[in-house]
Amino acid sequence: MSAELIVSNLRKQFSVGRPAVDDVSFRIAAGEIVVLLGPSGCGKTTTLRCIAGLEQATSGSISIGPDLMSAPERGVQVPSRLRNIGMVFQSYAVWPHMTVKQNVAYPLRQRKVTRAEIDRRCAEVLELVGLAEYAARPVTQLSGGQMQRVALARALVYEPRLLLLDEPLSNLDAKLRLRLRDELRRIIKAAGVTALYVTHDQDEAVVLGDRIGVMQEGKLMQMSAPVDLYNRPENLFVANFTGVANFLKGELASAPGAVRLPTGDVLRIGAPPPGRAGDSVVVAVRPENIVLRPDGEAGEVANSFPARVIEGHFHGTQTTYAVETLGHRLEVIELGTVPRFNANDSIRVVIPPDLSWVFPQDAKSAVTPS
Repeated sequence: MSAELIVSNLRKQFSVGRPAVDDVSFRIAAGEIVVLLGPSGCGKTTTLRCIAGLEQATSGSISIGPDLMSAPERGVQVPSRLRNIGMVFQSYAVWPHMTVKQNVAYPLRQRKVTRAEIDRRCAEVLELVGLAEYAARPVTQLSGGQMQRVALARALVYEPRLLLLDEPLSNLDAKLRLRLRDELRRIIKAAGVTALYVTHDQDEAVVLGDRIGVMQEGKLMQMSAPVDLYNRPENLFVANFTGVANFLKGELASAPGAVRLPTGDVLRIGAPPPGRAGDSVVVAVRPENIVLRPDGEAGEVANSFPARVIEGHFHGTQTTYAVETLGHRLEVIELGTVPRFNANDSIRVVIPPDLSWVFPQDAKSAVTPS
């Protein structure tokens, strides 16, 4: 049922301005879930719409399995209805005058499938999405989460080769979104369908995706497994968009794997930073990776520096601190149900070398997310 998706050098140019999609290439293996993640206007939805055939690409190619779907420079543009794809949108797009089963069966009736086969497939897919007992219920009597499951069932019932999902959870309340995103991955994997999912929500991307592609201004900045994307961002934009809040400017020191800050302090970095001694760089560190210790308890640890607590905010299961150190104000997140430090406390901060990343300093302005 599922098929490989190959997108090569995809470009979409509207009438004015920069391209909405600019030379984007990626491959999704059959049965894999890939998430396109990025801020509004980054090109992720336009990419999805080009794959669906709802937008005509300016150049590049799109293939689903062995079949070429789009190649404008070769005169190929297969209509959306012939691409055998399923789509789930932000809005539920269910027919309010129909029951759950009638909504799900609609694509099969359009394809002239026999009544017995319609009954069989509808029963299977409604069981898959957890709505078997609601088959005869009018969709107007369902919750928002249930209606989105109807939309998903309708997209899966005719066994598409590719499933496209455009922020399908964005209209749900926060608690329901958390519950349904876990279910969504289970359902897609159980169906065995190749899926491309678009979102601006990092948490959704991490939970749902086998791989995540981060986009900015029409370009694909990085596509990696969630753990690699989070722990090995390839540029400042990816680091910032996925949660890095601390940036320390400095220059590469003559000693290998070291950055000298304007204060004269030297930061040790796990991986040898690219460039030569004297090059201006930015060190990026996630708030949750910085370790706080009482003053005098640092021991023989790399990258241990004196600091002062500016303020702390307790959130129940964690505390966020603002600390002053190395000539910077750093944000630190510490797990625990009891805050350990108060404003103006003198402490030590430890910045793990292996969890710090170095990027060229002049790149920051070019990759700061909107």
